[in-house]
Amino acid sequence: MELVFTDGRDARFQMLCQALDDYLDGVLGGEKQRSQYRQYNTLDRIHDVALILENGEAIACGGYKAFEPGVAEIKRVFALPEHRGLGYGKAIMVALEGRAVRQGYHALVLETGRLLRSARALYQALGYREIANYGQYAEMKDSVCYQKDLCPPSGGAIETA
Repeated sequence: MELVFTDGRDARFQMLCQALDDYLDGVLGGEKQRSQYRQYNTLDRIHDVALILENGEAIACGGYKAFEPGVAEIKRVFALPEHRGLGYGKAIMVALEGRAVRQGYHALVLETGRLLRSARALYQALGYREIANYGQYAEMKDSVCYQKDLCPPSGGAIETA
């Protein structure tokens, strides 16, 4: 397993996001059910992406984008179905959290689907607490939002790349 950082323009990340969309279509009842979310999942503003590669193939991903000063929003966390249950989601989240702290973020927020029980369990196990639906998700009854406060590194340098 190799973990690499990239951004939303990476073709490997884009391929995994398409696989995520296909997966969500199956779980949540088709593209029409998810159409209201599409505008919030564009990849061009996701500036930090973690990929897990196995034998050179991208098998899991996640990223974040600036949400408000000091807060980033986690986006597009996903592992290919045949690679689930192996801790890749946790590894992606831990890597993103560490990078966010190094970049000076003090909190992370995210939105997930109410029906995505395994995703919700992962976030809760990592210390995310459920919050009121924020911003564009405020009126979306199928959304569940979470937040985690991060501890900044003591005396460490802020990462800029």
